[in-house]
Amino acid sequence: MWLLYAAGAAFFSGITAILAKCGIRKTDTTVATAVRTVVVLLFSWEIVWIVGSGSKISEITGKTFMFLILLGAATGASWLCYFRALQIGDINKVVPIDKSSTVLTIILALIFLGEGVSIPKAVAAAVIAVGIFLMIEQKEVKDDKKDIKTGWMLYAAGSAFFASLTAIFGKIGISEVESNLGTAIRTAVVLVLAWGMVFVTGKQQEIKRSDRKELFFICLSGIATGVSWLCYYRALQEGPASVVAPVDKLSVLVTVVFSYLVFGEKLKRKELTGLILLTAGTVALAIM
Repeated sequence: MWLLYAAGAAFFSGITAILAKCGIRKTDTTVATAVRTVVVLLFSWEIVWIVGSGSKISEITGKTFMFLILLGAATGASWLCYFRALQIGDINKVVPIDKSSTVLTIILALIFLGEGVSIPKAVAAAVIAVGIFLMIEQKEVKDDKKDIKTGWMLYAAGSAFFASLTAIFGKIGISEVESNLGTAIRTAVVLVLAWGMVFVTGKQQEIKRSDRKELFFICLSGIATGVSWLCYYRALQEGPASVVAPVDKLSVLVTVVFSYLVFGEKLKRKELTGLILLTAGTVALAIM
């Protein structure tokens, strides 16, 4: 049964990008992030309630709270960049770059935490990097909107960078916090920052002007993330983490399939090869 939960986690994680893309065609990405975070927050605290870790909040030290805030800030920045990249770029190119956070985390851990990198891990990271390059590399196309064509890549890279920072902050400062409680607090910080960005930039009126259908898809993307977390937690409860983690990483395959079905985004032979390498390298890292 745990394998079904792991597959469910991968499925709902994979369709999150698809639902988000449907919801941010015209809707401002900052507003979308703020609205979506409300839904994700509800699910994260539901998990805390399920595992009964809420009572441990009084045990959290001031230093740990500081790192939770930093973690939330990095998560919020990653989500903002990711949504903007999805809005102006192809899903099949944005998602692979976002997945490069795995490689960036290894590099940052080596620099800031002094964690060694074994030869197998270095090879797996290199395979992922080659896979990403094959998926995003394209011939130069003459276009008056060249800034838009390259802009998505910068936002996707920003998403990956901030996502990798969350792993570093988590390793340094919140190792003593129960993971589900830490995730809930982090999401609360993201909520405050996201809505703060909405009001600071004066975009609160965008909510009323936003297309109701798009807001519906934005909420669905938040629900998909929440369900993915619930399935992943249940899978970890009942099955071995060494198998659950690799299965969850297969979410990129779900995203590619649905991007074709919903948006007609096709992979060329070179990009398909890149996807295979990206998936193989990611799974290899997960089971090491």
